[in-house]
Amino acid sequence: MVKVIAKFFVKEDKVEEFLKLASVLVEESRKETGCVSYNLLQDVSNPQTLIMVEEWESAKILKTHMASAHFTSIIPEMSLLQFQKEEITVCKNVF
Repeated sequence: MVKVIAKFFVKEDKVEEFLKLASVLVEESRKETGCVSYNLLQDVSNPQTLIMVEEWESAKILKTHMASAHFTSIIPEMSLLQFQKEEITVCKNVF
């Protein structure tokens, strides 16, 4: 299993637009073979901070996801709505 934690820092006036794009990304990604879970979280103390938490069966499947049509079209649009570059961490289970 591979987990991805992607933290997005969205411009205050762009949060709703970001959420609309992210909802399509989440919906389409959940349909992919090998997707264990795919969720978007919002920081309760700072609604401009949104965190995508994903779990994939393997690194190979994650790579396929990152080449998918929905990923390659939506992520660049989401990036334009940020005031700071996203932070992405790819993890593996230790325990």
